[in-house]
Amino acid sequence: MSEQQSLQSARDENSTLKAVVNTDTQALNSARDKALALEKVVNTVVIGQEKVIRLILIALHARGHVLLEGGVGVGKTTLLRAFSKALGGSFGRIEGSVDLMPNDLLYSAWVDNEGKPVIDPGPLITHGEDTAVFFFNEINRARPQVQSLLLRAMAERSAEAFGREYTFPHMVVFADRNGVEKEETFELSAAARDRFLFEINVANPEQIEHRKALIFDSKFHDVDALLSDLSEPLLDYSELNNLDRDVQEAVFVSDEIENYIIRIWDATWKPHEFGIEIPDVFMEDLVVAGASVRGMSAMVRAAKVSAWLEGRDHVLPDDVHTILFATLSHRVFLSPIYEGRREQIMPLFIAALRDHISAP
Repeated sequence: MSEQQSLQSARDENSTLKAVVNTDTQALNSARDKALALEKVVNTVVIGQEKVIRLILIALHARGHVLLEGGVGVGKTTLLRAFSKALGGSFGRIEGSVDLMPNDLLYSAWVDNEGKPVIDPGPLITHGEDTAVFFFNEINRARPQVQSLLLRAMAERSAEAFGREYTFPHMVVFADRNGVEKEETFELSAAARDRFLFEINVANPEQIEHRKALIFDSKFHDVDALLSDLSEPLLDYSELNNLDRDVQEAVFVSDEIENYIIRIWDATWKPHEFGIEIPDVFMEDLVVAGASVRGMSAMVRAAKVSAWLEGRDHVLPDDVHTILFATLSHRVFLSPIYEGRREQIMPLFIAALRDHISAP
């Protein structure tokens, strides 16, 4: 091959590479526009929960499961039904109870009018590969054996029943904890909570106009009618796995941000060495265990999605701050003398991490 032919070949390869990069960029930009359109629509259905909705959007695109906190009747189920309908996939749900058994997730048995036994697929496997969102309400009411089956399904996105394996490759699990009633509840273990990408608190709206609308505007009283406005899917749930891989490859983390995240990680284990202080807390005795490797890698994945949604190809400290509390609040385990005050201590602790660890 002559020198001129070699140069032309190099130019052709460079042109091809540029075309591929431009195509990938256009595809990611188009996907981001769809994600933001979905966010806008869900915000009209569930008002006053902008931060929660953004975090759920991040979790869906980072392909992570979510543990929801919050009181009764704050709109958690409506929120998840809205996302499921906007994704176009199926929505599964089960209610936690003390008498729930693992097999109740997989099948239900009943007797028909002729007295014959009938066995139907359970809520976890009913929709199979079409499952986009699965909601386990009051997961801490279910026994550890039930929780274990769900955790396996979350990790492997599959379950065995009726002599075969059911897969749900696109499923994201949302679980809600009953934080009010303590009788007949089984708290999730540390390892179980670590399986969730985020722990998100869904509280009553703060703005008075949102609170008035939810109480006095009749359109918010009929959830089915409210969700009927979502007539067509805004995203294809079956494309989110591939999209997540593209986002993770397209968004980079600088050395400075990497070092910043490592400092946060170290501070979750030994906060007193980073000068973090909380009133009426002896910091050297506060933490039993900090965030895991899985937790910190989850933080990076979520921060990349946050950056992508903001139209950037690199992570900034603001992206880390956006997902900091949701990522770490359930992954830092306190000593028994402070665990009873977790709800008061953890917001202060996470805020101290954000404010005291120097950001680039």
